[in-house]
Amino acid sequence: MTAKQKLDIAHQLAKLGVDIIEAGFPASNKADLETVKLIAREVGNATANDDGHIPVISGLARCNMNDVDKAWEAVKYAKFPRIHIFIATSDIHMKYKLKMSKEEVVEKARTMVAHARSLGCNDIQFSPEDAGRSDREFLYEVLGEAVKAGATTLCIPDTVGYNWPREFGQLIADIKANTCGVENVIISTHCHNDLGLATANTLEGAYSGARQVEVTINGIGERAGNASLEEVLGEAVKAGATTLCIPDTVGYNWPREFGQLIADIKANTCGVENVIISTHCHNDLGLATANTLEGAYSGARQVEVTINGIGERAGNASLEEVEAYSGMKVQPHKPIVGANAFAHESGIHQDGMLKNKSTYEIMSPEDIGLHAEIIKSKGQTYNSRG
Repeated sequence: MTAKQKLDIAHQLAKLGVDIIEAGFPASNKADLETVKLIAREVGNATANDDGHIPVISGLARCNMNDVDKAWEAVKYAKFPRIHIFIATSDIHMKYKLKMSKEEVVEKARTMVAHARSLGCNDIQFSPEDAGRSDREFLYEVLGEAVKAGATTLCIPDTVGYNWPREFGQLIADIKANTCGVENVIISTHCHNDLGLATANTLEGAYSGARQVEVTINGIGERAGNASLEEVLGEAVKAGATTLCIPDTVGYNWPREFGQLIADIKANTCGVENVIISTHCHNDLGLATANTLEGAYSGARQVEVTINGIGERAGNASLEEVEAYSGMKVQPHKPIVGANAFAHESGIHQDGMLKNKSTYEIMSPEDIGLHAEIIKSKGQTYNSRG
């Protein structure tokens, strides 16, 4: 997208009342640096609505001095600037991508958060990349040190879409229970959609205590995409309702809610021990696969699905793609089979992929007759080009 297009989108997000806009990655290239500056100056100082709302403008930075300095150079023009610092904490990433020890990662996190504070930025978000596959005790340590150094938000990424909803919710709960100083900061989620669970995981994170969720318009993001703004917002709007239905005919239920419904039916229906319980989940809010899994987890012995998720409205839970036969085009960020599901454009991700594929792929595309793709773009960091 051009700088003007990004600015237009930022203005629209501000009008929607979005609290924080992560405007870009200033250190990646000069164009992104200037675009983030532009958004910080214009959107980060303008009242978008009658309520006087002005969003926080955030810039992304790896855990190094240059990135943090560039991020501050770009966002400092906003009324409410934020620097978002991240470093990988999973064994896979530390060994193959960073080539750093746990001690080195902790020290990097501590010193770069402190450096960001020293620049005059009072709003620091810290993310342990690939938290979903990280050792829990080490994760608590890194997060605690980031808080001590001055982090105000802890963002927990499921970077490769690895976790089940209940698993991710438990991760958030465990971090809240075991991280020093966590009561003084905001916990956020950042979920990828590699297995179609980004929205479900985001909701489970919120259910377990996350007060901020990171989403993208239309779920656009690396590989199979990120949690979708419209899907998460749709769930938030109807969260207070209490009606339950089997089948979930209009894609209405949260995953845990639907799983509990199956469990309640098993516990309270006369003669249920003599029959098979089945699920039939629609995908109106992007939760059909997650609801089906929760139903099976809670005791359903049969699940009803359709090939390619074809069904009324948004489709049903999917097994395989039959695009050529059905004539229904698959969106590029469709999990597992979409054109972008194994495509890597971010320079950081490409760097990890070139060192070891397991850094950003939780399954081998070759195992299902596909292949990974490295995409060249003007937004690449220099690491991926070298």
